[in-house]
Order: sequence, then C-alpha cells, then structure tokens
Amino acid sequence: MRTSKTLSVSLPPAQLKRAERLAKRENRTLSELVREALRQYEQKQSAPINYDLIAALKAVQEGAKAAGLDKLTEREIDAEVKAHRKDKDKKAKQLSR
Repeated sequence: MRTSKTLSVSLPPAQLKRAERLAKRENRTLSELVREALRQYEQKQSAPINYDLIAALKAVQEGAKAAGLDKLTEREIDAEVKAHRKDKDKKAKQLSR
C-alpha cells in the first residue's frame, strides 16, 4: 500500500529547469527536492526570523567598517570599551556638579 499521494504542481518553465538542475546536482528526485523545500519552509515558519535585529546588526557592522573598527583585536576592543566608559563617567560627573 502506498504511503504518499501524488501532487500536481504548476511551475514556470525557467523555475522548473532550475529545480531539475538542482535535483540533478544534489542527486535527488524532484519529489525529494519539493519535500525538503516544504520541510525547510515549515521550519522557518515555526521559528520566524527577527528582521529588525538583523537590520540593526548589519547597521552596526557597516558603521564599524566605515569607522575602521572592523579589524580590531579583542584587546583593542576592550580598550575602546574602557575608554568609552571612562569618557561617559567623566561627562556624567561634570553634569552632576
């Protein structure tokens, strides 16, 4: 007795060609490729991506790169953080006077 059902799907010719090439490259049938795509889609839907967080991280990375801070060692990063905190404390003390 068969444990799966047949499904008919319409794809534009170019997309079908890409799917066939991908299946061949991965040594899979088109059915296996579609099943895997559906599994991945379901997984992504159950654990949605926080796009705002990703955008914020990219902005920080781009800012660091623009400032030349993307190639610092851990020691240099610690020194930058320490200097920033020291400066922040100094400004806070001046404001409290």
